Amino acid sequence: MPHEAISAFDIFKIGIGPSSSHTLGPWRAAQFFVESILKKNKLQEVSEVEVLLYGSLAKTGKGHGTDIAIQLGLSGDDPVTFDVNKIDEKINAIKTNKELILHGSQRIKFDPLEDVHFLYSETLPYHPNAVTFLASYTDGEQLAETYYSIGGGFVKKEGEETESNSSVELPFPIDNANDLLHWCMKTGLSISEVVMENENAWRNEVETKQGLLKIWEVMKECAYRGCQVNGMLPGGLNVKRRAAELNKKLVKERKYTDFDGWISAIRGGGNDFKYILDWVSCFALAVNEENASFGRVVTAPTNGAAGVIPAVLLYYIAFCDGYKHEKIIQFMLTAAEVGSIFKKGATISAAMGGCQAEIGVSSAMAAAALTECMGGTQRQALMAAEIAMEHHLGLTCDPIGGLVQIPCIERNTMGAIKAITASQLALQSAPDFAKVSLDNVIKTMWDTALDMNSKYKETSDGGLAVHIPISLSEC
Repeated sequence: MPHEAISAFDIFKIGIGPSSSHTLGPWRAAQFFVESILKKNKLQEVSEVEVLLYGSLAKTGKGHGTDIAIQLGLSGDDPVTFDVNKIDEKINAIKTNKELILHGSQRIKFDPLEDVHFLYSETLPYHPNAVTFLASYTDGEQLAETYYSIGGGFVKKEGEETESNSSVELPFPIDNANDLLHWCMKTGLSISEVVMENENAWRNEVETKQGLLKIWEVMKECAYRGCQVNGMLPGGLNVKRRAAELNKKLVKERKYTDFDGWISAIRGGGNDFKYILDWVSCFALAVNEENASFGRVVTAPTNGAAGVIPAVLLYYIAFCDGYKHEKIIQFMLTAAEVGSIFKKGATISAAMGGCQAEIGVSSAMAAAALTECMGGTQRQALMAAEIAMEHHLGLTCDPIGGLVQIPCIERNTMGAIKAITASQLALQSAPDFAKVSLDNVIKTMWDTALDMNSKYKETSDGGLAVHIPISLSEC
């Protein structure tokens, strides 16, 4: 079986909220479909396109903006660079004019109400998140392709089972936590150092560091922006944004005009336990309120869990004197490898494994990263990841109205706090006496995912989604 090589930049992707599997993945799938048309030199012959959404993509697609993402992808826009402030303008134009400019050059008739089909009762066997594109040409021929959004923005085309990165030969191939520990013990390298050596198989070290700092820039801008914006979240649930008010309350009269000034203002409030706890929650709320507002975020490893790692990293920066580029890079490399191991051994898709696959994985990633940055050993870092996931096992995904708001936003605060707690426990423990390994908990998580009723896997058919008296027509 070929080794699956996953880069840190596969785990951390810059995109637009609210969901990596229901927004970013379908967006990418639409782009890939257009690329297929371009490869056949048939773009100018396309007369119409239809979109069929299956399973979880259908059931929570409206709340997650799946149809919006697909229209933008078909239009040739990219989630990394597209101006989030122009989303409404572009989507409204398509809806009003009932036409779409495919790849930005081929004008076709397209009515979102008629040409995007939500097949609520149909699920394809490979994965719950499936989308089929059907293009009709002027000569009567058609092109149909099916894509699966398998979590964290990863997309797989039907019939193409091999990961593109699998052909990359890594100096330290890693499929599970035991492999990672083996290489750490054999070389004497830390987790982040092993990961950096592997990243060198794709690019040089300078490029990796620059790329990771770019990821960090998006994370910090998202958190900072989310702490300055008031108002209501879109979608019809009328959820009030809380991060800005909490930020104002905690900062008090301390002034700032930019991110660095903000960090100084935060530090100026001291180190009281409740004060720090409030800030960790504020950081996580800010990121996920931005995510829910179709803002630019980083999958970590998903959009729904995008607030955990920035919150823990900001905790480390603000309260543990971790504001150094080399420490930020170390944090992100360690976190990425843990996320990669979860993807290989289980899933990072809530549609496959419930919210344990998103918040649980992000909490484990953050716990390991914080532990290494705080001076913990490799075993302690992996122990921290295990502790964090162990206490997220069985967490369901039951978004009210199919929106990434309730309970998703608050769950990021819980995941961040658990990550810090798990790290502290690991740092004060001897891993040799631990009864549960990270590989044990990953296997358990996957078994739990397989046993979990499908209604708790991002369908809005169970849990809070059916017990809160809010009509889906409001969303």
